[in-house]
Amino acid sequence: MPTRRAVTGRSREPRARFAEELRLLRTARGDSLRQLGERLGWDWSLFGKMEKGETIGGPEVVQALDQYYETPGLLLAMWEVAISDHSQFKERYQRYMALEAEATNLWHFAVSVLPGVLQTAGYARELLAAGGLKGEALDQQVEARMGRRELLAGEDSPQFRTILSEAVLRTPLRDPRQWRQQLEYLQEVGERDGVTVQVAPFSAGLHGLTNADVMFLRLPEGRTVAYAENGYRGELVEETAPVERLQRAYDSVRDLALSPAESRKFILRILEEVPCDPLT
Repeated sequence: MPTRRAVTGRSREPRARFAEELRLLRTARGDSLRQLGERLGWDWSLFGKMEKGETIGGPEVVQALDQYYETPGLLLAMWEVAISDHSQFKERYQRYMALEAEATNLWHFAVSVLPGVLQTAGYARELLAAGGLKGEALDQQVEARMGRRELLAGEDSPQFRTILSEAVLRTPLRDPRQWRQQLEYLQEVGERDGVTVQVAPFSAGLHGLTNADVMFLRLPEGRTVAYAENGYRGELVEETAPVERLQRAYDSVRDLALSPAESRKFILRILEEVPCDPLT
């Protein structure tokens, strides 16, 4: 699909518009990318990637650009819109994500991998690379995945509960340092108000959600929808009867799971088993 253009000739796609604005501001100043990097103290190649739309950078560099170009808050506001742009995700997720943005409560079950909202960049990169992504496509999807974490970061964040199969915690990353960072991040997020993390141990046995990850979304009008996903496809479930069947299965797993306090201790034990980096 061609990029939409406004009457000004500029893109209406948030990420493309952000990249265009960065390029226009720099050229209006008469700076080269290398000069911009030297003046702001960042690698100039980062600014090149941002202007090509290959990355949107982080809030720190965008704030520095706002200050340099004397556009207080403008670029940061555009960055916030760009990072939450649903078009960067595959089409099959877009309907789900639109509903997720409205949800007041989220309940999740994970079979074998952590949900995107709880992943570190290292975890996301290894997981997405295992799925066949590489190069710029991999970088873009890792960045998009990191934007997903904002869902649980704001004051108006929905209430979130995840039940993690023990298999999730017994499947480490190849790099022990990255795995340690992921477990530490999981512990940190689990301490936030409105976030509950539980572990379903292997001893819980077989149950109704053994074969699929599921996310339930409680919408403002009181309706609940579900998104069920395996390693190859996902399905948004909106019909009442199937959603209720999935909810009953979820409730049974929650009854089998460790309490939040016991789950924190369980994750801590896993963390203690990770080899320490001898250089730290």
